[in-house]
Amino acid sequence: MLRKLIAVSLFAISAFAMGGPSLVETTKLVKGEVNPLQEFIGTLNFDKKSMLAAQNSGVVKSINFEIGDKVKKGKTIVQIDADVLNAQIKAVRANLKVARDEQKNSSKDYLRYKKLLESKSITQKEYDDALLKLNSSSGNVKALEANLKELQIQSYKKSIKAPFTGVIVEKNINLGEWVSAGTPVAKIVDTTKAEFIFNIPLNVVNGLKIGDIYDVNVGDKSISSTLSAIIPNGDKLTRTFPVKLVADIKDVFVFDGQQAKVSLSKNGKKEALLLPRDSVIKRFGQNVVFSIDDKMLAQMIPVQIVGFDGTKTAVSGQGLVPGMDIVLKGNERVFPNSPVKIINK
Repeated sequence: MLRKLIAVSLFAISAFAMGGPSLVETTKLVKGEVNPLQEFIGTLNFDKKSMLAAQNSGVVKSINFEIGDKVKKGKTIVQIDADVLNAQIKAVRANLKVARDEQKNSSKDYLRYKKLLESKSITQKEYDDALLKLNSSSGNVKALEANLKELQIQSYKKSIKAPFTGVIVEKNINLGEWVSAGTPVAKIVDTTKAEFIFNIPLNVVNGLKIGDIYDVNVGDKSISSTLSAIIPNGDKLTRTFPVKLVADIKDVFVFDGQQAKVSLSKNGKKEALLLPRDSVIKRFGQNVVFSIDDKMLAQMIPVQIVGFDGTKTAVSGQGLVPGMDIVLKGNERVFPNSPVKIINK
């Protein structure tokens, strides 16, 4: 951490030498009252998971995965033997070719007989026989086409494919094993999206808003998550309601069922130091604010968020005192000990 701060400080000094101080707007740190935060324990679940099963009976011919493999949507992960079906498909295709040739010839004969009937060169029975032959050959073609489609669907179902891109977390079959329709073969989860379920008391639920962003702690990681649902299905014993938060976690390693923690506002006011929410930003994996000293240099102060009051954030941190200037706008361009110029004074 110290090396990072030194490197960033040196960068800020060189930036100042090249382009002058950063332009910022500041706000005053003030005392106020807020609803303090309360920590709740919940569970991480992967938003999308599926137990894959065989749709057709047969012998497992190939298994194209191992537990822990990441597979793409549409990849064949298990192939059930389809040799008999493929032979039937080949035979039906051959019969269909013959049937279509017969239909084509019957159609030509029918058109010829139709003209002959109009010129009264043939009997009605001869015309009717030609029409019957055409209808029969057309019906045969349709029946074979339907049979071919059915066999192709059955053959397709012999291939078990990944329904979405994800990671295989269970393997339930072995090579050469006989499986029946409905036999589980593998479990796949989408590890890029997670949902967090917390059981929250009503007095806290009433202060929540769909779409708000919260930091959910999973192990030593903090994951920015969106409140997506407050489920109106209360527990009669605990008087709590399930609350769901969702997050994209493409670059974070977590596991299904892992413990999660979130801090939410509860009833009961307490005195605290208040700032606009935009004053608090993330640096080096922690919440920080930038104060301005008498030399017009930015000083980074790590803070803990202890509550919220509308658009205000309640914070605590070493060195914070009421009345000090805190960077409100432009803090994304400020670094420890970098020179600044306040433009809203």
